[in-house]
Amino acid sequence: MYRLLTILITLCACVTAQSQVKTFTPGKVPFDMPSVETPRIPSYAVNIRDFGAVSDGGTLNTGAFQKAMAHLASKGGGKIIVPAGIWLTGPIQFENNTELHVEQGALVLFTTDFDAYPQVKTIYEGNTSQKKMAPLWAYGKHDVAITGPGAFDGQGQYWRPSKKGKFTASQWKSLTSGQGVEVKDVWYPDAKDDELRGIGGKPDMRRVTQRPVLLEFTSCQRVMLQDATFSNSPAWNIHPLKCEDVTIDHVTIRNPWYAQNGDGLDLESCNRAVIRNSTFDVGDDAICIKSGKDKEGRDWKMPCQNVIIEGCTVLHGHGGFVIGSEMSGGAKNIFVNNCLFNGTDTGLRLKSTRGRGGVVENIYVSDINMVDIAGDAFTFDLYYANKPLAGKQDATTSSADAIPPVTEETPCFKNLYISNIICQGAQRAVYFNGLPEMPLDNLVMTNSLFVSQNGAELHYAKNIVFDNVKIQNSKGERLVKTDVTNFREK
Repeated sequence: MYRLLTILITLCACVTAQSQVKTFTPGKVPFDMPSVETPRIPSYAVNIRDFGAVSDGGTLNTGAFQKAMAHLASKGGGKIIVPAGIWLTGPIQFENNTELHVEQGALVLFTTDFDAYPQVKTIYEGNTSQKKMAPLWAYGKHDVAITGPGAFDGQGQYWRPSKKGKFTASQWKSLTSGQGVEVKDVWYPDAKDDELRGIGGKPDMRRVTQRPVLLEFTSCQRVMLQDATFSNSPAWNIHPLKCEDVTIDHVTIRNPWYAQNGDGLDLESCNRAVIRNSTFDVGDDAICIKSGKDKEGRDWKMPCQNVIIEGCTVLHGHGGFVIGSEMSGGAKNIFVNNCLFNGTDTGLRLKSTRGRGGVVENIYVSDINMVDIAGDAFTFDLYYANKPLAGKQDATTSSADAIPPVTEETPCFKNLYISNIICQGAQRAVYFNGLPEMPLDNLVMTNSLFVSQNGAELHYAKNIVFDNVKIQNSKGERLVKTDVTNFREK
């Protein structure tokens, strides 16, 4: 009975939207956005040097940061000032009402000692996993902040595997001349002695399976990241998870372009967030909305919602703005405005697949400028990592008639409003690929220009409106549609 009720709820949530065009004023939040509260930090401040820290880049300062945080906790909170210098440390664990302020010229460099990071139970790629503690870590805290023009470096090159296909011959030769192990065209770094590489010269796979994100704040209230640079993460870079009232302002998030799983920001199952005036240059998706994966994510019942993203620049990434593919808890009330994507693999990237479930709705994107997009300027794909076969068959069916029923495992995307997009240069302008049992529903795109090699390709979609959408493609057809109902172009 419970399963039947869940299926009915999912079906009701994905009822076809009204076919009339819904518009919104670009630049203005088109939904009732709650206020985002910022951290409340007492004025009390200490200098990390007061706790024995040394800024020579070789002295380990983990104990000094622990003492400083404990001291602030005993005082009811406050600020730790990190002056100019190179501060080597293990993980920094935040307390309530604490701010870590890195001054100009300060670099917090996280140690490559694998054993300095305790193993913890966490969430990665939407499911529970055992990982090493993030270098910047907070769990169940309130009023936590990182501010200042300084920088953090996760030394991810000692954790991440690297694929040979991403490098030139000379780059690969330089990489593999260092410490590590090459197995089947994958380079596994190892900062420890040979005995930790395993039997027969194989790599210590713990470095791959347990590599942490750089910053993970979980179940926290009132979080702020402001002005600092976060770079070179072992896995994802910034991961606020199940947090409320998140402010990310004027930060720089960097990873090498080849960084495996080198996402920039993964905002997962958070409520009330503002991301503004920040720069991303990363090795995977840049600004990503997530909410858990498959049954575990659905059971959270925590959509990522009430999010404003504005004034951001993405210089490299698999996608500029992304939803999914782990979106099983749903996403709603997302507003993306006034952003620049310069040289990303794709521009706007929405992705999911069968088994995820979840409802993504009320997504508003306006005033996005793109240039030199390697793939699609705007892609929506519900066959992520599970591509359909030719014709009307798909990857999990043997014939066009064998379409699975809609269940709680069926992802649903509806009510997307796109306005004022300019793309100068892409391999393809638009690609929509819904599911036959759950097409993309009610997408309105207005006042947009795409200059690309290939035009627009739409599959399994309904209630689609292109209003003053110009597609200037250099080859092929401007618009190809299969299994698209109620498409209108003005």
